[in-house]
Amino acid sequence: MKPVVPFIARMSAEERAEWMAQFERLMPQIDVRPLATMDAAERLSARVAIVANPDPAHLHELPGLVWVQSLWAGVERLLGELIDTDFAIVRMTDPQLAETMAEAVLAFSLYLHRDIPLYLVQQREKIWAEALPRLAADRHIGILGLGNLGKAAARRLLANGFPVSGWSRTPAEVEGVECFSGEEGLERVLSRSDIAVVLLPLTPDTRGLLNTARLAMLPRGAGLINFGRGPIVDQPALLAALDEGQLSHAVLDVFAQEPLPADNPCWSHPSITVLPHISAPTTPATAARIVAANLSAYFERGEIPPAVDRQRGY
Repeated sequence: MKPVVPFIARMSAEERAEWMAQFERLMPQIDVRPLATMDAAERLSARVAIVANPDPAHLHELPGLVWVQSLWAGVERLLGELIDTDFAIVRMTDPQLAETMAEAVLAFSLYLHRDIPLYLVQQREKIWAEALPRLAADRHIGILGLGNLGKAAARRLLANGFPVSGWSRTPAEVEGVECFSGEEGLERVLSRSDIAVVLLPLTPDTRGLLNTARLAMLPRGAGLINFGRGPIVDQPALLAALDEGQLSHAVLDVFAQEPLPADNPCWSHPSITVLPHISAPTTPATAARIVAANLSAYFERGEIPPAVDRQRGY
């Protein structure tokens, strides 16, 4: 008999159908099913679930859970909503995700580097004027967060001629990148970053990390890209830094509340580019392979993939 694995997700019917098609193709030996189709005995016997922003109440209907496989790389929502559980939480670690993020970091670093926000304003105002260009070699980029995503982004930026430095909570090494850690290291990276790129997870230590004092460490007129999590950047401090000219422009793909409310000032601020959390979406075709490998290892050999450290938040 095939093991039954519940699929619990808050997503559109179209997204759900795409994931289910991939699971059926890659895991014919496992019966992946929506929770609503499972009877009481199947819910009681379930040891693993596939989840994407699940309703916590649904997971409480599975008392025998040993671990859950998240389809997303970020797990702060799961950790915040499942504090009264003790099963292992496994985040998505798809290599394609890192390459997709690296592509987005390069794209929007070039967007700032080549003064596209300025030209968009000039187009609206019908101004024909050329800004003095800078060489990539003269535009230093600092990456906050040197996990898989940060390392891939750093390599992509280096390949395109940008000098790169990086900061992480614990020491890291990336060929060609000057790496720092700790509070003093953060100041050193920020102080040289013409463009700062945030790729950190949201943890108690990173919440509000870029506040007024740390934004002031950036060179005047620097650009900011936040592809990590919204609450890492203090929004009032960011708006003030933009209004005062300390920062020239911010590209924001993540926010404390998503979708971004219509009355949020970021929508209409002339020095902010708002993106709808699209910098590195999970790709079902590749991520489902990771899920299939993890579930197969569990059912064949009892192996559970490395889980999130609930204390650290990642």
